[in-house]
Amino acid sequence: MADEPLVLGIETSCDETGVGIVHGTTLLADAVASSVNDHARYGGVVPEIASRAHLEAMVPTIQRALDTAGIKATDLDGIAVTAGPGLAGALLVGVSAAKAYAWALDKPLYGVNHLASHICVDQLEHGRLPEPTMALLVSGGHSSLLLSSDITSDVRPLGATIDDAAGEAFDKVARVLGLGFPGGPHVDRTARDGDGKAIAFPRGLSASNDPAYDFSFSGLKTAVARWVEAKRRAGEEVPVADVAASFQEAVTDVLTRKAVRACKDNGVDHLMIGGGVAANSRLREMAQQRCDRAGIVLRVPRPGLCTDNGAMVAALGSEMVRRDRTPSAFDLSADSSLPVTEVHVPHTEFHAHAHESLR
Repeated sequence: MADEPLVLGIETSCDETGVGIVHGTTLLADAVASSVNDHARYGGVVPEIASRAHLEAMVPTIQRALDTAGIKATDLDGIAVTAGPGLAGALLVGVSAAKAYAWALDKPLYGVNHLASHICVDQLEHGRLPEPTMALLVSGGHSSLLLSSDITSDVRPLGATIDDAAGEAFDKVARVLGLGFPGGPHVDRTARDGDGKAIAFPRGLSASNDPAYDFSFSGLKTAVARWVEAKRRAGEEVPVADVAASFQEAVTDVLTRKAVRACKDNGVDHLMIGGGVAANSRLREMAQQRCDRAGIVLRVPRPGLCTDNGAMVAALGSEMVRRDRTPSAFDLSADSSLPVTEVHVPHTEFHAHAHESLR
């Protein structure tokens, strides 16, 4: 472990200010300051509130991570930060902080992709990822199937949602049922008392002529809302637990079926599931059952590493340092629509000369 890189990672793509410190594939600190309670009354994340919360939480959260890890900032081998995708203002706070720390400490800076970080975080729990690995990333902003041949440079998108992300559908259905925000945990808990087969909600893009690896949850969300509305109009009691369980069953059925198919079609025998929705108990259960039947090894991080956090950014940054990837320039910018094919934003020759002239 003595030669393994010691990297600090900063994550601010949405409403969590996350700072992680990783030594190789060993997690030393995972400090999170969440502004979720500030957004709950609005039923969703308000970008301006998120950005302000990041600004206020940044320095104390970094210091908390350093204290937890028992190190000084000068001990670090690099600083990694989520450069995108995400909320532009929120990303900008994290990128600005990372550049300031890297500049002041004279450490290499790595602007990395949020989605690739969600894949790489599994290394902190289950060891280094096999190459290739299939990744199913499901969260409030993303539902994607990705094939990773090299987590630091080669992540290829196979499919994604064409409308709502899975986590977004959970939030909207939770609102229809009068549950709390964020919807995922509330639907999961409520569904445990329901019957997942009680209501036959639709499975989007599941016909034989539909795109094999794309997802659609908008129709499902609408079907749930109309079913509940019809019950209420008729003066009947809404079986909230059954609705939650049946909705959850529809989502997890499509996600796991397409993920296993992608593994089979591409000859990949390892499936990694990440993102906030990966904490869902039914998704984990169904994925394990289907992977076992298909002879696929399933890797899912513990729930605390599935949601947005700095540890995942530090994990990818550590891999960047270990594989001697080119650092980012100090004019690194936040990119709210950064494609997953850009795992990190490198230090170009032009940027190198510009940086040296500034020095």
